[in-house]
Amino acid sequence: MSDSSKPPVIAIDGPTASGKGTVAALVAKELGFHYLDSGALYRLVALASEREGVSTENASFLSKIAASMPVSFQNGQILLGNEDVSDLIRAEKIGRRASELAVHPEVRQALVRLQHGFRQNPGLVADGRDMASVLFPDARLKVFLTASVAARAERRYKQLIAKGFSANMSDLLQDLTARDARDSSRGSAPLIVAEGAIVLDTSELSIDQAVMQVMNWYQASSKSST
Repeated sequence: MSDSSKPPVIAIDGPTASGKGTVAALVAKELGFHYLDSGALYRLVALASEREGVSTENASFLSKIAASMPVSFQNGQILLGNEDVSDLIRAEKIGRRASELAVHPEVRQALVRLQHGFRQNPGLVADGRDMASVLFPDARLKVFLTASVAARAERRYKQLIAKGFSANMSDLLQDLTARDARDSSRGSAPLIVAEGAIVLDTSELSIDQAVMQVMNWYQASSKSST
């Protein structure tokens, strides 16, 4: 149930490369809301810990990095301190590290307060794996945005090539399948369709169509909550 005393939240969850980040950012822009890319936070921990030579199994040290790293989102850029790391954190090896370290409850807990801080007026669009189920269970609209593994692999391949990274389609398919299994089976905040969430399969949809559908659902939910 949405808490009308707090700024409204649209929570968009889904598997890797489902398009949730692109859709969420565009919905936020359309509504003039703040935007939280929670996946970027885990990738930032992955990048910072890799630079310090920390293993993804060292939960204690990883949680300290997560709690203290200087993060900000400005003008579409993701900053670690004063460094723009927007492209660096999109590398596949960083994505794999992020998925591996996200299984630790200590790391997830260290990032909770940071993520809650993004909930400010006039509202927030948050995308991730557990936005609706754990972080914002009172979100006004909960969307589980997904797509077939084949469609997601193709999208990720095009993204990586466009950014100048090397990519192999069969490796991407294998990696996405492994990540799905890891994200869905982890003990802490597994990837699930939250109670009250609407499933949106974007395998055959354009980004604009997906954004329009989420906007329509939000407008309908806003009317029903008044």
